[in-house]
Amino acid sequence: MRIPTLMLLIAGLALAPGVAFAQQPKIEEVASIAILPPSQPGAQTIAFADHHADKLADPVSGLWRFSDWAQAKPVQKDLLGLYPGYDEPTITVGTRPRKKRMHVYVAEARFEVEKPVAAIDVSRYARLAFLERIDQSIKHKLITADDTMPAKSPQFSNNVNPKRGWCEAPDAICIQSHYKLEGKLPVGVALVNKLKEGGRKIADFIDFQSELRAVPAAEIDQTAIAKLTGVTTGVAGVLEQNIFYVNQVMQFGKFMAVFQPHPTNPNRTIVSAFMALGVDSDLLEKKKEYGNMPVLRNLIPAQVLAGNSSFNTGTSISAGLPKYARNRIQAVAALLAAQ
Repeated sequence: MRIPTLMLLIAGLALAPGVAFAQQPKIEEVASIAILPPSQPGAQTIAFADHHADKLADPVSGLWRFSDWAQAKPVQKDLLGLYPGYDEPTITVGTRPRKKRMHVYVAEARFEVEKPVAAIDVSRYARLAFLERIDQSIKHKLITADDTMPAKSPQFSNNVNPKRGWCEAPDAICIQSHYKLEGKLPVGVALVNKLKEGGRKIADFIDFQSELRAVPAAEIDQTAIAKLTGVTTGVAGVLEQNIFYVNQVMQFGKFMAVFQPHPTNPNRTIVSAFMALGVDSDLLEKKKEYGNMPVLRNLIPAQVLAGNSSFNTGTSISAGLPKYARNRIQAVAALLAAQ
């Protein structure tokens, strides 16, 4: 039995509420940013979509089966997977290999920054200080490529990048992050641990490792990214953070921000931001297990992920994926506007 803590793993993407616009931008819900005219949504507005109500999404959690995502949105899968060609891992059960199934949460947003693209140095954001400024509840430290866990942990062997080692690129930093669960969730962890009969106890913290970098121009697929963002002006820069190890629940995470010139205003930049998180599908099968115990009914994983549990509190991570993702994008936009 595991506490549904996926929403806490977004902290690995390290962008929490806390930096505000001079005027708070409004969130405009859209079907997809890729179908918007390039000049929309306009100033002080963030176009946002997380596809939680699409027909392929789980009706409770809003997550998609990884296989459905790969088939329905191949461009997203190619660019927002942990690395090109990333797929669900193959595991051996008895003598037979099978896929270890995952679900994904994917959010996308578009907003404008009142600066010309030439004035934005994406490499400024690929620094530890950037992460430390925007969410003080997450503690970060730099590590080396030799400290990364995927090569040491069989559970994460699929997360080994086949083209290069994590954090070995000269333009990347390697980060170990620690997040102590907040709000009511530690109470839920303690309750589940008390009711468990043997087995590994659930941690009341999340440890994760990630790589943060400004993507070199030679690695940017201009055509594919134009399809992803719906903006055809050349890509001036890409910031990405890849989460390749987490101590529980999640298999991978990715944050990507794409910077492109505004098509009609040379003094503005369009930023398209994407977040993808992969979680073990069996976590969503806990409804019966939790539902049969009245004291745990508010801890059904899918409900907590969707922010529909009494354990969801506040406006940050513990609020659940939908609310937190929106707040997070607002924080990204504010930070870029301020620097």
